[in-house]
Amino acid sequence: MKALYVALLAGVGIWSAGAAQADEALAKAKGCMACHTVEKKIVGPAYKDIAKRYAGQKDVEAKLAEKVIKGGKGAWAKELGAEIPMPPNTSVKPEEATKLVKWILNLK
Repeated sequence: MKALYVALLAGVGIWSAGAAQADEALAKAKGCMACHTVEKKIVGPAYKDIAKRYAGQKDVEAKLAEKVIKGGKGAWAKELGAEIPMPPNTSVKPEEATKLVKWILNLK
């Protein structure tokens, strides 16, 4: 029984890691990683900083998913030291944007 429990926990860990890698792969495929990384700012803010800023905010997923597709500017001007616009990414479908945002918001 103990072996079964350990195997189930290992399976959950592998599934979770696979989902995280798949979403990072989607971010790379859609060109998001040209301006963002998980850990540190490049042109845009780090994904972990985005997760921290929006943690616990109601209805933020839809707002950020729309921003992924339509772009924006000014939201991170203070942290970035300049008003750097985020260009629209029309190659990202709405369901992909939602998946990316959920992944970002779950980063710790």
